[in-house]
Amino acid sequence: MKKNTGYRTHFCGDITEKLIGQEVKVAGWVENIRDHGGVKFLDLRDYYGVVQIVIHDENIISGISKESVVCISGKVVKRDEDTVNPKIKTGLVEITAHRLELLGKAVSNLPFEIQTSTETREDVRLKYRYLDLRNKRVNSKISLRSEVMHFIRNKMHDLGFMEIQTPILSVSSPEGARDYLIPSRKHKGKFYALPQAPQIFKQLLMVSGFDRYYQIAPCFRDEDSRADRSPGEFYQLDFEMSFATQEDVLGTSEEVLYDIFSKFSDKKVSCKPFPRISYKEAMLKYGTDKPDLRNPLEIVDVSSIFKNSDFAPFRDRTVRAINVPGCASQSKSFFEKMLAFSQEIGMRGLGYIKVTDDMKFLGPIDKFIPDDEKEELKIIAKLKPGCVLYFISDEDEISTAKLAGQIREEVAKRLDLIDNSEYKMCFIVDFPMYELDDETGKVMFSHNPFSMPQGGLEALQNNDPLSILAYQYDVVCNGVELSSGAVRNHDIETMVKAFEIAGYEEKDIIEKFASLYNAFKYGAPPHAGMAPGIDRILMLLTDEENIREVIAFPMNSSAEDLLTGAPGKVSETQLRELHIKIRD
Repeated sequence: MKKNTGYRTHFCGDITEKLIGQEVKVAGWVENIRDHGGVKFLDLRDYYGVVQIVIHDENIISGISKESVVCISGKVVKRDEDTVNPKIKTGLVEITAHRLELLGKAVSNLPFEIQTSTETREDVRLKYRYLDLRNKRVNSKISLRSEVMHFIRNKMHDLGFMEIQTPILSVSSPEGARDYLIPSRKHKGKFYALPQAPQIFKQLLMVSGFDRYYQIAPCFRDEDSRADRSPGEFYQLDFEMSFATQEDVLGTSEEVLYDIFSKFSDKKVSCKPFPRISYKEAMLKYGTDKPDLRNPLEIVDVSSIFKNSDFAPFRDRTVRAINVPGCASQSKSFFEKMLAFSQEIGMRGLGYIKVTDDMKFLGPIDKFIPDDEKEELKIIAKLKPGCVLYFISDEDEISTAKLAGQIREEVAKRLDLIDNSEYKMCFIVDFPMYELDDETGKVMFSHNPFSMPQGGLEALQNNDPLSILAYQYDVVCNGVELSSGAVRNHDIETMVKAFEIAGYEEKDIIEKFASLYNAFKYGAPPHAGMAPGIDRILMLLTDEENIREVIAFPMNSSAEDLLTGAPGKVSETQLRELHIKIRD
């Protein structure tokens, strides 16, 4: 990299003892000013580091305030022993300045101190994001993002993938979230849409004969913010492969993800191949389809134990249990707090038993367990002395599973069972092709409607829709869903039948997905892909809980850009050009 420009001969971070006695020129921001009576010291910061400047002539520093941008010429000298700073790379030397040029004056009343910007309210940080980004801790996450994306591009190229950009202005399609719509000036009453994902285009690229495609794609969805979801836009490593099976895609993604996490973190990463866990097994053992495998606790089904129980809330219902080893010694307040948590998430209570040293049961649920079932329960739940067995039941199997999953996570958190020194990856596979709509009771797609059903057309024709599985898969890391993907349905007849089961007619497919429907008439290869989220990968690599911390210019949780003022009002002239009238 060329360091010398008209304003500098060296980066601030490169001023070391090797340059003692040399004349240098550096440029950057004034991080701090200290007056030692006749001598002033500046800490000068650029992107690459900080160097101390000594100024004997106060005239050259007149009017300079913190965060002003300056260019300084001077000689590198060795620091006095009592002023050496071993914490920084330049801590053995300093520059004695003989010339200072003010390049950009800063106001004296900064909205916050740069070095402590992360302690400032988020709305203020986002309004002055360009100042917040000067903080090394904040800046380093964006720098890491650049390195990760550079690494990804090289990795995908090495794996034979071609980078191709797909359109940003597209057509609205029902993909699960609200579209961002853009009115057309030339075509009155018609709208473009920002793509929720490059779904249609990447499949069309496979039909076009490209073998392996990828891009780091912007995706736009008008959905509510979460800690791990950025409102407005996010980025994903979108890739698709022709003549590929599900296992081909999983193998490619685990190679890319393993290398990313191994290179950019010191934590232990799951060995390849990552575990493949069916959706059904995940919901049973972990109570979620995005399990945190660092949590050693597992859920078991104990419904059979209570089939003939006198306890009405458990009798003939789905009952799940969680064995927590060593928990019997916990204080009374521990169990009271767990009870309070269960009620917060909608449970009426949280039953449990303690297992004594002689394998007897103690607790409020003990009397409801039939004596002839207790030995069976010990086997099913793998009970040992000192453990606690929590019981969870609700109206149906799905809600019971989800509640059990939340109890599993909370117990592990309270007992500090999560190992934060590792990344545990897995694939969730064999998702149901269909599910029932909670409101209408009708059959609907449970995942991506373009997925290939396992068993193809024959499975769609001869089976209960709710029993059909799809070639759909997610990749999960430490309880975070990094990606969804699928083997695509590339056969028109199979596609028409799949949509028919979900209540659509062939004309609906032609109307909403005309480009894909027509393209498949001309010979479409089997193809599959997925799209790991870049922002969530960065969250995991930086141990951040808020996705906005890894985005250079994020919106706030209300989908507002406090820096630029978006969304903003536009003039009446602009609205008329777009044939739009605002309703009250």
